[in-house]
Amino acid sequence: MTKTLEEYTKDELIEVIKGLKRRKKFGLVWEDKPEEVVRLCDTELPVLEEVTNRAIDKVKDAPTNLIIEGDNYHSLSVLNYTHTGKIDVIYIDPPYNTGGSGFRYDDKILDSTDQYRHSKWLSFMGKRLELAKSLLSRKGIIFISIDENEAARLKLLCDEVFSAENYITTITVQVNKGGRDYLPIAVTHEYILCYAKSSDAKINELEKEVGSLKQSDKDGKYELRELRNRNPRFNRANRPNLYYPIYVNPDSKNTSNECAVSLTKSDVFSVEALPKNSKGDDSCWRWGKPLLEKNITQVPDTSQVVARQKRDGGWNIYEKSRKATSKAKSIWDETEVRTEQGTIDLRKLGMGGLFDHPKPVYLIKKCLKLATDKNSLVLDYMAGSGTTGQSLLELNKEDGGNRRFILCTNNENQIAEKVTYERISRVISGSGESEPIPANVRYFKTSLVSKQQTNDQTRIELVARSTEMICLREDTFEKVIDTKMFKVFGNADHYAAIVFEPEAIVLLKDALTKLKDDKAIHIYIFSLSNDTYESDFADLERTHELRPIPESILEVYRRIHKSQSEGVL
Repeated sequence: MTKTLEEYTKDELIEVIKGLKRRKKFGLVWEDKPEEVVRLCDTELPVLEEVTNRAIDKVKDAPTNLIIEGDNYHSLSVLNYTHTGKIDVIYIDPPYNTGGSGFRYDDKILDSTDQYRHSKWLSFMGKRLELAKSLLSRKGIIFISIDENEAARLKLLCDEVFSAENYITTITVQVNKGGRDYLPIAVTHEYILCYAKSSDAKINELEKEVGSLKQSDKDGKYELRELRNRNPRFNRANRPNLYYPIYVNPDSKNTSNECAVSLTKSDVFSVEALPKNSKGDDSCWRWGKPLLEKNITQVPDTSQVVARQKRDGGWNIYEKSRKATSKAKSIWDETEVRTEQGTIDLRKLGMGGLFDHPKPVYLIKKCLKLATDKNSLVLDYMAGSGTTGQSLLELNKEDGGNRRFILCTNNENQIAEKVTYERISRVISGSGESEPIPANVRYFKTSLVSKQQTNDQTRIELVARSTEMICLREDTFEKVIDTKMFKVFGNADHYAAIVFEPEAIVLLKDALTKLKDDKAIHIYIFSLSNDTYESDFADLERTHELRPIPESILEVYRRIHKSQSEGVL
């Protein structure tokens, strides 16, 4: 609870004033507000428990998708152990903090009368974005939907978390064609902020719509793309080799009003064309002379570079571009991105009315097309109705991809069970108007391990409840050996073993010799002293790696929950 001025002691007020003096002179400043789910991590450690009767196994040896039920702060904490640096794309649709949207902070719904509602929202978002950042791979990209209520503050927050130089763009989405006409200006749009983890990130181009290449010749369909370099940074002064005349034969015009060009002036190729910008200043071409020479003929129908006359009598030079992709634009105004389309998507699955304002499948699929390849791992830690999961599965079906999703959501009003999980189940099995998209899913719940009075008690309890976390980390869900003292799980690539008691090492090695393959094994072995027991495994002929637990888990929690760095841990 926030103190009033009268409740502060003199020494406390001095510390507050010192803190104000240390604050940044420029940037986003807010008063951090405590949150119970965060404070819990001072005394309890997040773990996972699988709900086995919700597992969906439809495709043998195919990737496994994950649904995690629980507060997303705890889910992100667990994922910082299991998936640090492994996530390729994050999409989230956070609460917009409109003052009337029911945003709940520290178990209280915020409304427009709360004088700290912006600080609380920034505290909520900032803590989770910091955890999410460490999950992204170096090539990772995050998309965040938002509206004008917090867009400006979110931009500054993301500049701080991800660094301003990793800002890609803000996409404007026309979610309501008519607009909110009760406002002074009818607002028709929302935003998607897009940031990269590092300069290694890459944005894909999108496939052009069918029919966008409207012209054709003997080599196929094409569209005309101006050969002049339209980048204002490039011109005759800094690209002198790309500034040269191209000569046009005006008498070679075909039915498309295209004329042949040449690098050599003659009686036929008599009209000179130079690269000039709209102001008439010297620009430059995109191609050098050697490349141009390879792509021109005396006849426009067979030439890959042609000329067209402008209304003022001048000439433009064009490449016949046959490229099937193009860069996405920053304004998305297709019908399919509108808010009502998300409601239609859910209705098609027979789930109409179960969730307010779900995001459209088309919208998130477009984000995934921009930032994923066919094997990407995608996280949505504010999964809501599960649109991200459906979008990913549909995209896999379209292009034969093996993308995987991790969806995290709480179970307020049974949303995780009755909406998120139910939606993914229907997409996989086929429901309503949708065809089945076979896939595999595992369902987990977050849980907490209380810190005990001694280090050893905490470590013993954490190891006893770490099985599911290790399975997630290793992506090994097939149970191969199950005993009280050790367990072995596998996938098509390798095994993961968990040894709960060092005395079981001999039994584990004996069991491994009976497995009829040579797959490598990662061995997680309980140790109070962080001992890897290397000498005990020296005679194990199978390729293996030794990983002591729980110290590796605790090290992650110390890093992300700095308040845990002291005390029993």
